[in-house]
Amino acid sequence: MTPVRPLLSLRTPLQPQPVLDAPTRALIAAVEADPHAPLCVGIQAPGGYGKTVLLRALERSYRQAGVTVVDAWQDRTANPGPDSVVLVDDAHLLDEDRLRELARLAVPGGPRLAIGYRPWPRPPAMAELTELLRRTAPPLLLHPFTPDRTAAALRLLAGADVRPATVEFVHAQTAGIPRFVDRLARALLGTDGAGVPGQLPQSAILPFASDLDGLDDELRRLLLAAAADVDLPIDLLGALLSTEPARVDALLTAARATGLLGPDDRLPPIVKRAVAALSPATHRVAVWQRLAEFQLRRGGPVLPLARPLLGLGVAGAALAEIFEAAGDEALPVEPALAAELFAAAGAAGRPTAARRARATALAGDLDTALRLADRLIAVDHAPDRAEGASVAATALAHRGHLGRSAELYRWSGSASSAVFGAIGAAGAGDPATLTRVVADPPVDGPPTLLASAALLMARGVRETLSGAPTTALSALVQAAALLEPAGQAVLLPDSPAALAALVALHSGEFEIGESALDRAVATRTGGPLLARRHRLLYAWALMLRGRTAAAAEHLVGVTAGGARLEPRDLLFATGLEVGIARRNSDLAALHRGWSHARDALVRHPVDLFTLLPLGEFAIAAARLGEQARLGTHLEAARLLLERLGDPPLWAAPLHWNGLHAAIVAEQPDVADEHVAALAATAGHTRYGAVVAAAAQSWVEVLRGTVDPVRVEAAARGLHDAGLSWDGARLAGQAAIRTSDRRAMTTLLDCARLLQGRPASHKGAAAGADAPAEQIAEASPTPNEGRLSDRELEVADLVLAGLTYKQIGDRLFISAKTVEHHVARMRQRLGCANRGELLARLRDMAADRAGDRRTRPPWPRRPTE
Repeated sequence: MTPVRPLLSLRTPLQPQPVLDAPTRALIAAVEADPHAPLCVGIQAPGGYGKTVLLRALERSYRQAGVTVVDAWQDRTANPGPDSVVLVDDAHLLDEDRLRELARLAVPGGPRLAIGYRPWPRPPAMAELTELLRRTAPPLLLHPFTPDRTAAALRLLAGADVRPATVEFVHAQTAGIPRFVDRLARALLGTDGAGVPGQLPQSAILPFASDLDGLDDELRRLLLAAAADVDLPIDLLGALLSTEPARVDALLTAARATGLLGPDDRLPPIVKRAVAALSPATHRVAVWQRLAEFQLRRGGPVLPLARPLLGLGVAGAALAEIFEAAGDEALPVEPALAAELFAAAGAAGRPTAARRARATALAGDLDTALRLADRLIAVDHAPDRAEGASVAATALAHRGHLGRSAELYRWSGSASSAVFGAIGAAGAGDPATLTRVVADPPVDGPPTLLASAALLMARGVRETLSGAPTTALSALVQAAALLEPAGQAVLLPDSPAALAALVALHSGEFEIGESALDRAVATRTGGPLLARRHRLLYAWALMLRGRTAAAAEHLVGVTAGGARLEPRDLLFATGLEVGIARRNSDLAALHRGWSHARDALVRHPVDLFTLLPLGEFAIAAARLGEQARLGTHLEAARLLLERLGDPPLWAAPLHWNGLHAAIVAEQPDVADEHVAALAATAGHTRYGAVVAAAAQSWVEVLRGTVDPVRVEAAARGLHDAGLSWDGARLAGQAAIRTSDRRAMTTLLDCARLLQGRPASHKGAAAGADAPAEQIAEASPTPNEGRLSDRELEVADLVLAGLTYKQIGDRLFISAKTVEHHVARMRQRLGCANRGELLARLRDMAADRAGDRRTRPPWPRRPTE
């Protein structure tokens, strides 16, 4: 920790040069260069801007030069001579007689004068004095610190460098006003020099009590109004203060002169906090409520005023209308706050139940939203029944109940609800309703952004069932763009950006999907309710591309803090957890993920929009021998696709994952079924053609037929379609199953390139640098035969968790020899670290246990 010298007292002489600006430094430099030169200067600035510091610096310079310094306002018997200097602080507080005495000194041949004063008040004698001073030189105006000067002031106080974050925080909170910088800096830095920025400490707020105590009631009310952080035109302030515009101008001038109110008539954040905290609660409520009432009548914003009133627990009929209007303002940006405001307004009798339900749903609290919506639906002839049904339908869609959601949407009656219901029905396996809606769109009122976007979404989803993926993507991306201006406050069962991303992931158009998600996140489409879905889908794209570390970071960002996920989001989050663990060959994480997946599966029915996690679960279940747990879900998916006409776009990824599940489970016949299904989709989409070719190549490799040219073409096709990890695995799988050394080298180089690693040109050893799981899942490695029998013994004991000493005792060798064996294994297997070595050794141990090297290839089909 950097040592910090004790904090300076207010009377400690300071070295002002690092803190003062150029004009003040020039004044001090001139005095130091010629202390006997004439001087007659006025120093004007609001309170707290550094007049006292400057005068002390002048006093220090003159005393060091041997010049007599007179504090004329303290000593009435003083009779300053022409060689003395008179330094006066806060001249605006002097009485008329003392001001006239100072004016008599401001003549040629009189003593040197440096007089500090505020721009207000300005009694006649003060105006005469400043005019006399101005004849000699214009007043020296002091200004707030720049960020650099704030940093210099903090260094001076701390006696050491201060972190940039602390400087930034102090400057932002104080607006650079020197007195406030000093207060906050002392509170933050303390005597230990930690200086960690965060919330404003109470010790920085309390000193403002003396500033506020010296103000009259009108100024206190003016500052309380300014603390509300709303625009305050003169007429509004006049109504609030019950005074004339001229008096308002005078009050504003007086407030600026205190230094508490900035020149832009806004309070620095630390002053705003102090005014609110140190004013009696009754005064705060009275001023803010009256100001809110004026704002409401004027049609101005009331949210900044309602927020603190809500925090004070103030209620009642008088505030109900204010809370209601503030809730409408908060809904697009802070739905959780809007829900609180609507609740407060509703408690006072305002009709806000439907809006509260919508706000609660937008904030992501679907339990409360469903409860509120159900109350609305249950009341006969209630005017908000349809709105309640729409909220309930949206909540149920997020929880996977698309059929029930579609019924509620149809019952709610609006055009957009009918379209959303049709999309949900299609997702549950009923395409007829969607076809009718697209062919004959419902008409109910004007074509709003929501209605237009909903219809485009419906057309896009319809295209995914029987049209071209590019057409579907175009419609969905257009719908997303339509919703961007109002998307934050729109309650959606799913966003067009999320649907576009799903279509992109199912068709290999990853860039389009990621771009749509980026824009949805930036514009906060769907509010907090859909924020997690967008981030999860973005992480899914990263995972499929093989960027598992980045995908894991996004997943942690969504699930951090134990956030509760709705069933649909939970399904994708656990799918990511399982998929990342599988790609990283992390068996322990795969087991954990599978336990979470089982819970997610029972919470969410199978629908068209959740086939991606189901495919990942199928491979994980095969890897862990848990296929029986997934059978009913996979059968439900098969029947769903059958009802929808087996749309190639949605079916291809599920069959692709089913193929790999069959490979892991060693079910050749099932794998052949998936290959045939993929071949049927090859003519419909580019993605289908790519995965069909890769599937055919994969089973041929497993049956012992390796065509390097064909395999490499299929692997590169997967890479180009966004499936980089799968492409690298295919090439690696073929490499370890061919007996042609040249073909092995070529395919291993291809695998490394598709992983984003440089290709090797050192023969078969090129495969040594690639982790086993990235070359071939559950397959033998070409390097196993390069380990000696002793090294294999050591490897088994390392995997058993024994220490080097324990292994040495078991094999009657020294621990140092064991260490040499492990180092040699890492070198031979090309492992960069211990974790990679352990992963490689686990695969090799599994291969030996199953005797997979000597196992014959998969049975060939009769046609072969």
